[in-house]
Amino acid sequence: MIPDDVIDDAERLTRLARTAVDPNEAAAHRERRDDLLAEHGYTARVRSDDRDDTLVLHPADWLEDGEVVIERVDVEEGVEIELSGTGDADEWAAVDEHNRAAAEAVVAEHGEVHGANARSLADFAGNHYAKRVEELTPAERREFVEEYFPRNAWPSDDQREAVEESVELTREHAGE
Repeated sequence: MIPDDVIDDAERLTRLARTAVDPNEAAAHRERRDDLLAEHGYTARVRSDDRDDTLVLHPADWLEDGEVVIERVDVEEGVEIELSGTGDADEWAAVDEHNRAAAEAVVAEHGEVHGANARSLADFAGNHYAKRVEELTPAERREFVEEYFPRNAWPSDDQREAVEESVELTREHAGE
């Protein structure tokens, strides 16, 4: 299975490519993404339909001459990430910058335990919802604390104990 940090980087690079004004910059982001995925034996494509766009990551060996060979597909190995999100994906870079600045403010004022949690929240808000941290709904914050954080942040015991306070500190700094 592909590591979570590689998935996050692939999503980030895809979003950067989609929002790049310069076609060369967009191509460079896609190339970096493709190279990163290739290191893990994966490839990417963006599936579009009437409702949204989805980044699909899957093992490269599913393909033969550019076509998926159904017999090779193991759905457990594939990853799908909705790119449209519930926020505005076109503003993703600005959202990401805003969220990261809030996380760094938490580090500076409250230390590394809260800071590490704030960075995880920034990743979650931007990558999963294309939203500023302070715009996350209570349900989305709960999803972060209960689902995303334990599985993706690899938190220490101190981080686990502090996560709910960290979320509030990050929201406060983001809203300043």
